[in-house]
Amino acid sequence: MFITDKENKLTKEYLDKGYIIRSVVDNEALKWITNQHVRLIREILPNTPVANERDLLNNIHKYVPIKDLNDFRLKIIQKINSIQEFREMYFSIARDYLEVLVGNELAMQLRINLSIQFPGDDSSLLPLHSDIWSGDSPFEIVVWLPLVDCFGSKSMYILPPNKYEILIRQFKNSKNNDSEKIYQVIKDDVNWLDVRYGEVLLFDQSLPHGNRINNEIETRYSMNCRFKSVFSPYGDKKIGEFFEPITLRAVSKKGMSYQLPDLYEES
Repeated sequence: MFITDKENKLTKEYLDKGYIIRSVVDNEALKWITNQHVRLIREILPNTPVANERDLLNNIHKYVPIKDLNDFRLKIIQKINSIQEFREMYFSIARDYLEVLVGNELAMQLRINLSIQFPGDDSSLLPLHSDIWSGDSPFEIVVWLPLVDCFGSKSMYILPPNKYEILIRQFKNSKNNDSEKIYQVIKDDVNWLDVRYGEVLLFDQSLPHGNRINNEIETRYSMNCRFKSVFSPYGDKKIGEFFEPITLRAVSKKGMSYQLPDLYEES
């Protein structure tokens, strides 16, 4: 393969582990994204005590009742996705890694998602799953960005590729494949990911992953967004409906608009 040693190292790590964790590519974009969230939180919750950005995000559970959490989260999602440059800023935090792992002609999810998981809250759990099982394309990758330090049960877990192959064989003929049963079988094999503020996680969403109850004393506050090569196969989530091309190159633009000329005049 005609790739550099640096690209080959990143590729091998991703294929071996199912994910990579790296420093964000654009620190100014990260600061901008963080500031947007803090601004919107203070807009929605004007009586929130003045605190530094990290303290506010880590302790948002002190200002939002659990019963209001989903409504609060949906308001933030709607507002960040209405900011014109938000998706471009989000892309810039991982652009270099995406170009190595996916390519340089990319499609990006139209809406960026937000996860907020309060300490001790069982209402925001994401059971063990693989996105492919519900119709996503195996050609997608998830860019997962924390705005707080995520560690232990405050983070997410993923099953390594080599363990996934064993799992498939083990459950191939099973009639009771509910997510909790599967998790109990693999819980000692999953990797809990330590992703600090200033880092970004890119992971293979075809591998089983999820979260559990956050037993730390702080809130998990993280975003996620899918990317794929424009010309790779799509699952149930189609281009124009769920994805949008963001980095089409000149030859592709030319080729997509080309029409074969009619060389013969009608007689």
